[in-house]
Amino acid sequence: MKYENLGNQIVELIGGEDNIQSLEHCATRLRFRLTNDNKANKDKIADLPKVLQVVEQGGQFQIVIGNDVSNVYEAILKQHNIGNKVDSENTKHNEKNSILNIIFGYISGTFSPLLPALAGSGMLKALIEILKILHWVDEKGATFAVLSAASNAVFYFLPIFIGISASKKLNANPFIGGTIAAALMEPNFTSLLKSHENLNFIGIPLVVTDFASTVFPLLIAIVIYVPLERLLKKYTPKVIQLFLVPMVSLLIMVPLIVLVFGPFSEYVSSGIGSGIDYMLSVSRILTGIVIASLWPILVVLGVHWGVVPIMIDNYKHGGDIINPITAASVFAQIGIAFGIVLRARKNKDLRSLAIGTTLSGLFAGVTEPILYGLILRYKRLIPIVLIAGGVGGVIIAIFNVRVSTFVLNNIFTIPVYKPMIGYALGIASAFIISTILTFIFGYEKNNNNKENEKLDADSASIERESVVNSPIKGRVQQLKDVPDPVFASEAMGKGIAIIPQNGNVCAPFDGKVETLFPTKHAIGLKNEQGIELLIHIGLDTVQLDGNYFETFVENGQKIKKGDLLIKFDKEAIQASGFNAVTPVVITNNDDLDIEYIQSKEVNCEDVLMTIHT
Repeated sequence: MKYENLGNQIVELIGGEDNIQSLEHCATRLRFRLTNDNKANKDKIADLPKVLQVVEQGGQFQIVIGNDVSNVYEAILKQHNIGNKVDSENTKHNEKNSILNIIFGYISGTFSPLLPALAGSGMLKALIEILKILHWVDEKGATFAVLSAASNAVFYFLPIFIGISASKKLNANPFIGGTIAAALMEPNFTSLLKSHENLNFIGIPLVVTDFASTVFPLLIAIVIYVPLERLLKKYTPKVIQLFLVPMVSLLIMVPLIVLVFGPFSEYVSSGIGSGIDYMLSVSRILTGIVIASLWPILVVLGVHWGVVPIMIDNYKHGGDIINPITAASVFAQIGIAFGIVLRARKNKDLRSLAIGTTLSGLFAGVTEPILYGLILRYKRLIPIVLIAGGVGGVIIAIFNVRVSTFVLNNIFTIPVYKPMIGYALGIASAFIISTILTFIFGYEKNNNNKENEKLDADSASIERESVVNSPIKGRVQQLKDVPDPVFASEAMGKGIAIIPQNGNVCAPFDGKVETLFPTKHAIGLKNEQGIELLIHIGLDTVQLDGNYFETFVENGQKIKKGDLLIKFDKEAIQASGFNAVTPVVITNNDDLDIEYIQSKEVNCEDVLMTIHT
């Protein structure tokens, strides 16, 4: 499937290339940093096919795509010149750039590029655990040593990767940032950890810290290194910048981390660990409920990556309990999707979405399509995910489940959690409870999105049978054969296409004009039974900007079957290089059974589709 069209639409609606300072992506969302957020048309972007939600958080304009995010990201980079641009004046005046947003943006921007390496290494660690349980690998053998090295490397050398990624995020030399971190892993320095003598650096007392697998020291250090590098470049003659700037940067930053940031970060991380342990000592039940309930909220806000450094830093303090508890919320969301699979037997489109998101959650641990595509759409599901996630979180907290590696929570990573039985009981409880509650209480009413509320009300008012005549004379083509991925995939809705023989578009039923596009290439109609129909004349004809089209109706105008709506010059459109095939799509097709015309040729008086509820 091609994603170029969607990528172009996103860039256009977000304000064009000039409004994009940078673009990154994580597992499910595009993360833009814009020069001016006000230029982005949030509503129109949210209406695009494949877009699940638009979130403005962490100083970023985030577009939630789901599993196809990497394809859309590559399509955008392929067609547009997008780099890491800095517009200090506009950024300074962007009211959304609060200190908290900048911090979360920095953290998420640092970790997002590392996600594949972290997730892949975590999955490999889970595989090794399975091999150990099955006694298929000897823990003292070379095979185990090689596999362990592959799974542990990114975590042990994490400071180096953070140094590179954070420097790149802040537009500094990433290899100097990585070298600063690598100095802390160098054998001469790490050997000092075994020394029992009173150490000092040029007379300053030195407390040696083990930086392996740490997060905070480098996150803090790179923030200092970036302005230092810029300052050095500003006052260093260009002829000696090549060696002097990195030399002075290393000379200042490495001792600074060892003397200040390392010990400070150790105290901070120990304090966080102690705080979590205190919460558990006060009430494991309350701790489980709070963390599991907060997690989907953090995901919706797009700031959940800000918690990841805390999780990783907990590995050195007896393991992390935050990730296991959040897994209860993850499996509660998967249970909701599975509950919809069981319940929505007549609604083929919704059931198909639920099946896909269930599998994505179970096997990959990616649940944002469930959160945005199902839970936020039907607000009746929100208390279900909180209840089920809370119960699972409590069980996991009671068992004091810990994990010492970064993984996305899915069925394959169960072996990495200790004790495994407590984790399995927690996620199973969350999954089962949410599935049962969804199946019993349903999802159909109280749509969380106003547009979907209107859609549900309209669908409820549709009679048992509704007829749509052909709006154009021509040859019938199946929608799947239309050379446009958005229509062919039925992302816009079910329907049929017509290859026109003339340039007249007639009203296919009695109703009214809901939307008449300014470029005149498309029109949205609604009949008296609530069927909403989109007639899209040609493919990509929005680029004609209204040329070769003439309209005879207005927005909100009532229409009668057979009324002339639009005239278009088919030959001129084709001569301009555009395909004139016209998709005719029902946009509110939930719970509808559509019967299509069997004839290959249609006139404006012929029945094109019959809709049964």
